[in-house]
Amino acid sequence: MLKVGKGWKLYLIHHSHTDIGYTDRQEKIERYHVDFIKQAIDILEGAENGKNNYKGFKWTCENFWQVENFLSHCNDEYKEKFEYFVNKGLIDVSLNYLNMTELVDRQVLEKMLAKGRDYANRKRLSLDSAMTADINGFSWGYCESLYKAGVRNLFSCLHAHHGMHPLFKKQIPFWWESPEGNKLLVWNGEQYHLGNEFFIMPNAHTSYQIEDEFVNDKHTDHFHIAEKRIYRYIENLEKDHYPYSYVPAMISGLISDNASPNGKIIETINKWNQKHSDNIEIELITLNEFFRILRKGNTLDIPTYSGDWNDWWADGVGSTPAPTKIYKDAQRKYNLSYKLDPEGKLGKKDWIKAAEQQMMMYAEHTWGYSSSVSEPWNTLVNDLDYRKAAYAVNANRLVSKNLDEILSEMGEVSIQPDREKLYKIINPHDNSVIDKVIVYIEGWESIDGKRIAEDIEKTLEVVDLESGNILECQIEMTARAIEIEFIMELEPREERIVKVSRKKNPSKVLTIQHHAYKGAEGVEDIAPYSNNKLGNSTHGISTQFYTILFDHVQGIKSIKDRKNNRELVHSNFQYAPFTGIYEKTDVQTTPYEERRRMGRNRKGRLTNRYASKLKNIELLIDGPVYVSIKMDYELEGTNLYSLLVKVYKDLPKIECKVRIHKKSEWAPENLYISLPFTLGNNTELFVDKTGTVFRPAIDQLPGSNTEFYLLQNGLSFLDNDNNAFIVAIKDSPLITLGTLDHHLIELCGEGTHYKNKEVVYSWVMNNFWETNFKVDLSGFYEFEYQLFLATDVVSEKQAMVKCQELNEGLIGVPI
Repeated sequence: MLKVGKGWKLYLIHHSHTDIGYTDRQEKIERYHVDFIKQAIDILEGAENGKNNYKGFKWTCENFWQVENFLSHCNDEYKEKFEYFVNKGLIDVSLNYLNMTELVDRQVLEKMLAKGRDYANRKRLSLDSAMTADINGFSWGYCESLYKAGVRNLFSCLHAHHGMHPLFKKQIPFWWESPEGNKLLVWNGEQYHLGNEFFIMPNAHTSYQIEDEFVNDKHTDHFHIAEKRIYRYIENLEKDHYPYSYVPAMISGLISDNASPNGKIIETINKWNQKHSDNIEIELITLNEFFRILRKGNTLDIPTYSGDWNDWWADGVGSTPAPTKIYKDAQRKYNLSYKLDPEGKLGKKDWIKAAEQQMMMYAEHTWGYSSSVSEPWNTLVNDLDYRKAAYAVNANRLVSKNLDEILSEMGEVSIQPDREKLYKIINPHDNSVIDKVIVYIEGWESIDGKRIAEDIEKTLEVVDLESGNILECQIEMTARAIEIEFIMELEPREERIVKVSRKKNPSKVLTIQHHAYKGAEGVEDIAPYSNNKLGNSTHGISTQFYTILFDHVQGIKSIKDRKNNRELVHSNFQYAPFTGIYEKTDVQTTPYEERRRMGRNRKGRLTNRYASKLKNIELLIDGPVYVSIKMDYELEGTNLYSLLVKVYKDLPKIECKVRIHKKSEWAPENLYISLPFTLGNNTELFVDKTGTVFRPAIDQLPGSNTEFYLLQNGLSFLDNDNNAFIVAIKDSPLITLGTLDHHLIELCGEGTHYKNKEVVYSWVMNNFWETNFKVDLSGFYEFEYQLFLATDVVSEKQAMVKCQELNEGLIGVPI
């Protein structure tokens, strides 16, 4: 037996890790966790009544979602027993709601966190701790949200598979300071099955991270392995000058996620303590109990860190780009509902409440069944995939109904014959906004008693009824309707009425001009000369804000800010703006194994990389509101890759839509869209994540992820003169920074600050995870981006508010 100092304590925290949809159907997992709490109660009741030998058993509910479902599905007798054992300190409740990705926004997150706090307050329970398992990080704003919910302690037992713990070290505490200056005491712990790797739980042992001579041991009695492993672990802590005489470890009743409690752990603990308690005593405790022990020591010596704890496991959203787009649309409609109806008097509170639950469930960290990659044809794989997508769909349906209800109360009407074409234009935001508005007239409708004609654009006008001004408008035909687009400026929360009608004096068609600008074949390709200014063409577009140049090989090769005469395309760009980059890693082993050994690179060392190649560029429209260009590309892995660029003439705004028809592929894949923008050498990049705005690769915890980020609304490049170049991202929230090549991973530190100025890529698709990511990315997609040049930006937060306003837009409804 190895020698360690006397007086050590190994604290075990017994819980069940919640993975909703990884080991079984989502609704089945919900039922499991209800029954697990019942089983824990039965074990405790048996110990109290002498019906079993499990005195000392304790159970920690990993999150409040488990408790919420238990209270909704059990009888009054079990509820009373639950409260009894919670009050005795034998059952504990973590005040985290679920193990989340950073897809969830702050408002929904805080509503869900409040549920646990409200329960604790109602029952007068002294609960102030939260735990998370599996996930590799949290938005910096999550820290403040937990604090607002009365959480003062956070236990993280992350899973470093394809990820890594922060601070370059684990099993250490630190103070995590929120953006608002509040602090959580964090235990930066081991993976949540460490106790099982110690072979303490009978018939629930594993050798997942520990590699020793016992990895393949098949003996029935594993107590001797527990002795070896626990002593070696403690000895390593001593060699590493670990400052405490105790160490915590999470443990499960089965070697599985979503595992039931197991009272037999007490038998092993008793056996151990009879033999080894002088050196190492094992005790089963609860989450809140552990932090009471930790806080009894000198917490002043614990270091404080502030910054984003960037999640290594946020990239699952890239394996389901279609439902994620639906989810992002639901988030925007949810926010608009609150902006238009902050007190909930116009909409339906029940719909909003149900939508919040659906949004939370889609943003929960589990992204598919455990054999999604190895058995993509499996019925359960597809069942769980559709159920996961249903959370996004149901959330969108509910908030759409609620927004419809609100707008109806504000005057919106349904289609009807002979309706006078009046529209209410609404600014739902707290700031003045000048932006585009789109209203629709369906193909069967009439205007001023006449059906729509082919020359509708020449005969229609939009009138602001308040001012009487005629607004420049532009019209495009869609499958079922015409879109009428115009620009309006509205004060905060302002509403205006516009009318679409026929012009009294339609403009006449110009049959011929007498200077050289295009040939008889209709092609405009004459360079500017003394009497002829350069027109917009497939070579370039010029507005009062931008000069954009096109290259017939690269696509967009330059975007210049005309006011400051500066280039907005990064000088080190490898791929032109909105170029598609497709990666495929050939499978040399199995689809599972090839992905497992990728680590944190999300691709193989010899991945095949392809850039989209421009096939055709076409000027679609050059009208009074905007000019649009369409570019068609060839890209490996796709049947279609097209870019539509809309440049507004009286707004510093460029709208870009990427349309993709993706082929199916079982091999590991990534698809990126290049966003190589900057404001020059003095630029700093800021992004918004759940509840916070920060500088990637700078404002982060040491040792955290600088490879990719899951955003809420987009990003902004800020200079020292209060200018911002904003990239609003509607549909695909993941971005990456820097090289796409396979490389050694740099964890955040002073040496990574340079990455803040690296090229940005929108990471729209991936299927690299070897177990549960959706492997089939095929289908039709459209991803939308808006570029906006803002001046007089006083803070990075103001820039990101503008980013959100761009994504949510102004509202136009028929009245």
